[in-house]
Amino acid sequence: MTAGSWFVMGVDLGSTTAKAVVVDRDGALCGAKVVQMGAVSRAAVALAMDGARDAAAVTAAQIRRTISTGYGRKLVPGADRTFTEITCHARGAAALRPGVRLVIDIGGQDSKAIIVDDDGLVDRFAMNDRCASGTGRFFDVLARALEVDIGVVGELALAGSDNLEVSSMCATFAETEVISLLAQGCGKADIAASVHKAVAARTLGLVAQVGKASPVVMTGGVANNTAAVHFVSKALGRPVELLDQPQIAGAYGASLLAREEYLGAIASSATQDAAAEKHLATTTSTGVPDCARCDGTIAAHREANRAVTLELRRNIG
Repeated sequence: MTAGSWFVMGVDLGSTTAKAVVVDRDGALCGAKVVQMGAVSRAAVALAMDGARDAAAVTAAQIRRTISTGYGRKLVPGADRTFTEITCHARGAAALRPGVRLVIDIGGQDSKAIIVDDDGLVDRFAMNDRCASGTGRFFDVLARALEVDIGVVGELALAGSDNLEVSSMCATFAETEVISLLAQGCGKADIAASVHKAVAARTLGLVAQVGKASPVVMTGGVANNTAAVHFVSKALGRPVELLDQPQIAGAYGASLLAREEYLGAIASSATQDAAAEKHLATTTSTGVPDCARCDGTIAAHREANRAVTLELRRNIG
């Protein structure tokens, strides 16, 4: 390590994974770690932070600033400040793919569509946190119902036909419907393909709230599912580019913001994030999707989408 060198960290504590990234004074990615967990976990975030420091070959004392983001961002120990996932995913995606204009983030409990400007800042966004359909949780349910490993669901979907009718896009009811389709003699590959197609259609509805733009990238763990990327690309009618490490985009963005904060150049990003935080407070719910208020039908999902769209329009002005 050269004289005068220093490092910062970004931590993204999501609903099912903890991600941590270390960057140096120039913003170069030095180390990263992703830890899978069953739910928001302090132990998992500690493992991710330790793992990122080990990968970067630095000690905790050499980390000048830490910024946290994600579903559990307020639970990250030692964080100097927090930023929303919206700001961090936009910043991280813009760094991983310069010139990106649309970021689709599918997380464990929610999904987001973000329009990014020339400076890697958020121009506008839409978020679905009121229904688990189209999220990582939904794919976990699909894998369990098909009795296959989550890691092969994408490969299975790419091998099947997507012409089956999937009437429910609800994570609660999906398992029952998948079992019913299996009982009717439908193949696992065809079921997986049809569900991926339906999830992509749901994602397209979210994108419609902010408008299509190119280039497009996906962030989050679901971006590692090749079938999910394929069907979202097909629904959008334009290519979705693959990032080398899509799951660390939020943590990487947080680390770049930590660097800005240490250099005293955080003002514009902080102002922009404050606006995003305020918008989130008025357009999203305060917890996990409230499945008890939904009957799992397409009509219910359309009604939920309509309510969210009306709220967005009211808050945008």
